[in-house]
This record gives sequence, C-alpha cells and structure tokens, in this order.
Amino acid sequence: MAFEFMPGATVVGISYDNGVILAAEKRVSFGHFVVNKNIKKTFTVTHQVGAACAGMVADMQVLVRQVEALAKIRKLETRREVAPNSVAKLMSVIMFERRYFPLLTQVIVGGVNDKPEIYTLDPLGSVLPDEYAAVGTGAEMALGIMDAEFKAGMTEAKAKELAVRAIKSAIQRDSASGDGIDVLFVTRDGTREETIKLN
Repeated sequence: MAFEFMPGATVVGISYDNGVILAAEKRVSFGHFVVNKNIKKTFTVTHQVGAACAGMVADMQVLVRQVEALAKIRKLETRREVAPNSVAKLMSVIMFERRYFPLLTQVIVGGVNDKPEIYTLDPLGSVLPDEYAAVGTGAEMALGIMDAEFKAGMTEAKAKELAVRAIKSAIQRDSASGDGIDVLFVTRDGTREETIKLN
C-alpha cells in the first residue's frame, strides 16, 4: 500500500498531570501543491476524549464523525462516559474492517479516564498506547524534540509549550506542514481549543 503518498501533516499528543494536549498544524498539501491553509485536524470525540489526525481530510472527518456517533450510543447504553481506550478500540475496529480499502489517516486519540491516556493508530487500526506521540510527515522532527524534553506529570503550560515547539520544529523542515497550530486541551472537565498563529 502506498502510504508514502499520504498528504503531509504534523500532529502531536502529550499527556500531562491533569489531561492531554493534542496539537496539529493547519496546512493541507498534496504533492508539491498547498491545497488549503486553514484546516482543522483536532476533534472533540466525547466530553473527555479528543482525536487529532494526519492524512486525507475526508477520511479523518468521516472516521471521527462515525466514532463520535457510536460513542454517543455507547454512552446512552452504559449511562457513563466512554473511556479513551474504548474510543481507540472502536476506531481501530472501523479502520481494520476497511483494511482492503483503508482510510488514509493516522490518528492520535487522547483523553482522561483514571489518568491521562494517549493512543496512536495507523491506517490499518493498530493501537499503540504511549505518554506522548507524533504522526504525519513531520513526526520524526517532532519526536526528536519530545523525546529529549518530555517529563511525566508536566504542568499544562509546559506540555503546551512542548507541543507547540515540537510542531514548529517540524514545520521548519517539512514543507507539507505549516500555517498555524490548533491546540485541543482534554481534561476531566471537558475540552477547550486554542489557535496559535505563526509569524
């Protein structure tokens, strides 16, 4: 499968003492052409779970809408919040069912259960738990920064600063990434969003 032709992006997820930060740059490119400079790649899935995606925009939007609907149904059935690992597994099943015609997207799912949790999913639905993660064409550059500077139990401010620095580092070297950063904060109290403009 030609995953190397997947549209570029840089997306990171970092767990901190009180929640998870998911951040993504806003550029959509295909080959050498910048298709759009203002696309949102961070999504709220439930009250305590978010997702950030790299890849085909249509595929990521369809996947998130489907999982969001299924999570609402599950919440109605169980009468409690759907855990981040359940959302990741649900997404994994959908992606694996489509393995012969895969959804060309890589996803980071993050949320809060007893503690902050992060899961990375590839286009075939593998679920990899971690404390921090990066996906997309700028992932290597972003991971280089996070590997060196991530510490368990960071404050929200430190985690945000690290996420933004990791994406800025990727933007400097990856021509498929750029044009601003969307940051999604996921805590027990819910989600909130912030957009950072780049000079």
